[in-house]
Amino acid sequence: MDGNHVEAGVTGPILHFFCGEIASGNSTLAARLAAAPGTVSSGNDAWNAALWPGGLKTTDDHARCVGRLRKVMGPHVAALLSQGLSVVLDFQPNDPSARSWMRGLIEASGAAYRLYSLEVENAECPRLLAMRDAEGALGFGTSEAESARFAGNFRPPHSDEGFFIQRSTPC
Repeated sequence: MDGNHVEAGVTGPILHFFCGEIASGNSTLAARLAAAPGTVSSGNDAWNAALWPGGLKTTDDHARCVGRLRKVMGPHVAALLSQGLSVVLDFQPNDPSARSWMRGLIEASGAAYRLYSLEVENAECPRLLAMRDAEGALGFGTSEAESARFAGNFRPPHSDEGFFIQRSTPC
């Protein structure tokens, strides 16, 4: 798996994906990367807000909806990559099973990839989350209890998973 990671100067389609604590800056980095020519961006927050307005009240709601989206988006993303487009996928692969789903996309498409592990001080996340929720861009907020639950579910990528990991700090 490690052989498909992107080195400087590599051309062709790239799957960009991110993991990190809630509000660690993955959506901000995704927006920056999506500005590149020949790049399509897709994020679960935008899809969920459009498909289930008002339906994302808990972390369980979010997990259920993301699972549904993966079933539909996986083949679509693989097809985009196979057609030569790069994809910025903001679907938070924050545990090994979610990263396994990403691995399947890479293998199905043959595309190169870049896994960004966003590293931010845990104490900083609640402040960043409060700022994001205050902006209201997602159409839902996250309580302190839900934030703690997300944080408890986060498992940083490990080299045993077979990915080349690019460590990043928030934008």
